Amino acid sequence: MKKLIKIMLSGVLSLSLLLNLCMISFAQNSAPPVEIKAKSAVLMDASTGKVLMKHNESEKVYPASVTKIMPLLLITEAIDAGKIALSDVVTVSGTAASKGGSQIWLKEGEQMTVDDLLKATAVYSANDACSALGEYLAGSEEAFVKMLNDRAKELGMNSTHFENCTGLDDTTENHLTTALDVAVMSRELLKHELITNYTTIWMDSLREGQTELVNTNKLVRFYEGTTGLKTGTTSKAGCCVSASALREGTHLIAVVMGSDNSTDRFETAKAMLNWGFANYSTVTPEIDTSLIPEVGVINGVVEKITPKIPKPDAVLIEKGREADITQTIDLAVDVAAPVEQGQVLGTVTFRLGDELIGKYNLTAPDRIEPLTVKIIFMRIISAFAR
Repeated sequence: MKKLIKIMLSGVLSLSLLLNLCMISFAQNSAPPVEIKAKSAVLMDASTGKVLMKHNESEKVYPASVTKIMPLLLITEAIDAGKIALSDVVTVSGTAASKGGSQIWLKEGEQMTVDDLLKATAVYSANDACSALGEYLAGSEEAFVKMLNDRAKELGMNSTHFENCTGLDDTTENHLTTALDVAVMSRELLKHELITNYTTIWMDSLREGQTELVNTNKLVRFYEGTTGLKTGTTSKAGCCVSASALREGTHLIAVVMGSDNSTDRFETAKAMLNWGFANYSTVTPEIDTSLIPEVGVINGVVEKITPKIPKPDAVLIEKGREADITQTIDLAVDVAAPVEQGQVLGTVTFRLGDELIGKYNLTAPDRIEPLTVKIIFMRIISAFAR
């Protein structure tokens, strides 16, 4: 009988433990707050990189033309660094002209500016234009693909491997990424203001109006605040989009990978963005200068120094929690001369509840020289001369 009771108690304890583990697992893998009609998805704050919503975010998937976010990043980085210019004229190779899928029908030997090729890539997702840009920047398609993979590693996109710059996947098996990695490279691209000159275009044309361009991202026309970014569709990848939008200082990125149809990808992206804008806001904490006294200088040519006040960065917080932001000031009472310009005198720390949301240094605005016998003597002479 005792043995039976022990067995029953053991069973109850095991069941209880299993239920607790299940509850923990459910809490850690709780369903997203909106319906995700896709294989995977991520909602990220563009300013901070904070992930606000996720669904199978680390599952490797085919990205289709969402791939082009990385080529667009390398091209805009090269332009901003002065390595190439928008006015540069590119001569199209036979390799670039032969790309299938979405294209602007470039011909071998045709010449087009970086500006027009960038527009064709960003707006119309033209594979031939993207390839021509890659060859112009790197020297060859192979070299450009290596640049894409190297940059992905630099950004920590460890689950991503590119086999080409277009996203064409008919003959590829390992051209893969994740929703999270797409959000990472999307965020990096949006750091370059130049790109939104192209990704926000709804309709335009090339070749003096002979080639019409209509943006593959329908949100550009129909969703308020859209800043981009890139769509992609193949039979392997399904319908994908990295959709970004800016409202009242909050910039969000919704990545949707592997939807069954185009409507699902755009509706899912809109639902994620709507939820993000409804629940979060971007605020810039203000340092209370009245709490920052002067710092004494021991044996310096001046007795006190006023710390230089930094400008805090904007942070994303849940709406309605602005009053929960607190600041703590840690400042030295005095410092010994010499004091170097930029020397840290203290810190200002911002928290939202228990979460650290910002820490900034209070620094010396100028160098303070130490007192010397000569300076003391000259001051004595000056005082008697009065």
